[in-house]
Amino acid sequence: MKRNIIEIDEELCNGCGSCVTACAEGALLMVDGKAKLVSDVYCDGLGACIGDCPTGALKVIERDAPAFDEKAVERHLEESNRPEMPLACGCPGSAAMTFQIADGPSGPAPGKSSLSHFPVKLQLLNPAAPFLRGADLLLMADCAALCYPALHQKLLKGKAVAMGCPKLDDLPAHVEKLSRVISQGGVRSLTVVHMEVPCCSGFVRAAQMAVQQADAHIPVRHITIGRQGDLLAEGPVEI
Repeated sequence: MKRNIIEIDEELCNGCGSCVTACAEGALLMVDGKAKLVSDVYCDGLGACIGDCPTGALKVIERDAPAFDEKAVERHLEESNRPEMPLACGCPGSAAMTFQIADGPSGPAPGKSSLSHFPVKLQLLNPAAPFLRGADLLLMADCAALCYPALHQKLLKGKAVAMGCPKLDDLPAHVEKLSRVISQGGVRSLTVVHMEVPCCSGFVRAAQMAVQQADAHIPVRHITIGRQGDLLAEGPVEI
């Protein structure tokens, strides 16, 4: 049958791996420094990966290909989440994995972590990663994690986390990626943790825009952290 499917120009591909992390179905893989289509049945032909390509190496074409298989994609993503599977782009930061957390009623024991998954950077998260399904998501500004001493005891317990910098990073890209994480991952709540400095509050606006873009009806809260690690304010965010 003829249908839309992704095509990759290897001459233009620079091996950055952006398309791999942008593909929620896991249809793309880095092989010998070039993006490759793993299997036709994993590609839905919608081209979500194209917008993340800096060289224009990807395009959607129409050709003979087997039908997109959603069940096969689910199995593929489950298999790809196993630690022994090869990494999606050759980068350890994009290898999705989950951890068993032995938290007590008041959080982790001293010296123990409450982090339940990896990666944690927003732009490296696969929206279809199992640890995002139905998760309470913590969107955290990078500096807030360093400044808040009770991070693992008070904030991380029972939550998935996505991190970035609202000042130095590409904020529109964060909005787009967060929107996909919310809609495709089925996130059930969002908490934005940011520093007291004005530029950092941009993450609150990014969260508002992402929730609106995802057309999601989920509770959103914010937490403001001071430069010396104190929790200054928290409360609901209007969408």
